[in-house]
Amino acid sequence: MQKMLSLLSRVLQGPAQKPVTAARVIVASRSYADFASEATFDIKKCDVHKLEEAPPITAVLTREQGLQYYRTMQTIRRMELKSDQLYKQKIIRGFCHLYDGQEACCVGLESGINPTDHLITAYRAHGYTYTRGISVKEILAELTGRKGGCAKGKGGSMHMYAKNFYGGNGIVGAQVPLGAGIALACKYFGKDEICLALYGDGAANQGQIFETYNMAALWKLPCIFICENNRYGMGTSVERAAASTDYFKRGDYIPGLRVDGMDVLCVREATKFAADHCRSGKGPILMELQTYRYHGHSMSDPGVSYRTREEIQEVRSKSDPITLLKDRMLNNNLSSVDELKEIDVEVRKEIEEAAQFATTDPEPPLEELGYHIYHNEPTFEVRGANPWIKYKSVS
Repeated sequence: MQKMLSLLSRVLQGPAQKPVTAARVIVASRSYADFASEATFDIKKCDVHKLEEAPPITAVLTREQGLQYYRTMQTIRRMELKSDQLYKQKIIRGFCHLYDGQEACCVGLESGINPTDHLITAYRAHGYTYTRGISVKEILAELTGRKGGCAKGKGGSMHMYAKNFYGGNGIVGAQVPLGAGIALACKYFGKDEICLALYGDGAANQGQIFETYNMAALWKLPCIFICENNRYGMGTSVERAAASTDYFKRGDYIPGLRVDGMDVLCVREATKFAADHCRSGKGPILMELQTYRYHGHSMSDPGVSYRTREEIQEVRSKSDPITLLKDRMLNNNLSSVDELKEIDVEVRKEIEEAAQFATTDPEPPLEELGYHIYHNEPTFEVRGANPWIKYKSVS
């Protein structure tokens, strides 16, 4: 028997290969035909405001979609945990707002729109930067202020950009009117495109947001206003900050949806519904995503002075978006434990390689301080700290 096992091992390994691990043998022994191609799931019903119809209460998930969502959410989770580590090592400095716990929001939203659609958010922006197409390497390098960062090391945590992604904005609520302006451009140029303008529950009481609602409704702008309600604006609970916590009704004359923001399928289906509403010429719509952040408001906030550790742990154990997707896939034969573990290993390797780059890439040279002030403009001089110091600005 021992000889047979030894012979089988040599056959599997081949003459010039490394030993095959048990996990890889198990995964290899199952062909794709062994897995279901798709499955249908019940999802939480959305609360609606001024709508005769609502998003569906079932969602179809294909095997390919499930693996993609799982990998993307795990990548964002691991990237944020690595950012936490680099911050505590004082390699990342300054403001840093982490997104772990809220991964279903950015992944669900991205899967419900087109790459040509537009998105603008506040300063908890790492997840959206990744889903909009920027690599982990460029994101971590931006966080560490290196030349290879997505904003050449000059933007940091709150100011990252990509094609059809307008940041990362540091002023509370200020991105919402900008998002309406992007939606106005979509309508003005006759493009079948929409804009997603995101803000948090802490910004929901800003006056400029209500002014933007009014203009968007008057002009029927193709804009989805999205409130990511993670229950705490900095250290203040929504109950202490808002006379009405029904954020999806705040648009008054604008239709609204309240969505389970911890379920990637629920977010995806609601986003498709809202996008169809905007594209059909009905004007703006409001979405409230009920979600939760595991870290504090920023890295300077331990996150346990205004909520208990038990509360955080309860959300992790009962509502974690990655665990929910993983359980669905395993229970419906869309994947296997070993296949998902293999993805986890690949993700960890990618994050470690990105972190290595982000800590060894050079910082941008001082002479590039004035670069990229304008887009596609001739080179001009910029005054430094005194009239005798001059920098060149190159687009």
